[in-house]
Amino acid sequence: DMTPAILIFTPILLPVVRQLGLSDIHFGIILIANLCIGLCTPPVGTCLFIGCGVGKTTIAKVTVKALPFFLAMLVALMLITFVPWLSTAVPKACGLLK
Repeated sequence: DMTPAILIFTPILLPVVRQLGLSDIHFGIILIANLCIGLCTPPVGTCLFIGCGVGKTTIAKVTVKALPFFLAMLVALMLITFVPWLSTAVPKACGLLK
């Protein structure tokens, strides 16, 4: 689940992120994007299991059909991670970041 992961990982990783000079907002967006991918992909994929249960289908069938979406999520995560402007442009425009 995302909530326990956020509560556990944020206090541990945030000091390291700050020492590396990354924005707290950028780190938060990377963390949430990673956790969202984890919710949708096997082996843990809570959303995947619930969706398969509701749709009365198998994990294997859904995973094969959802593979392009998983790849798109990974590409989006790479862009968010390595192009910080994407995650900090709106907060900067609103004056929330310097």
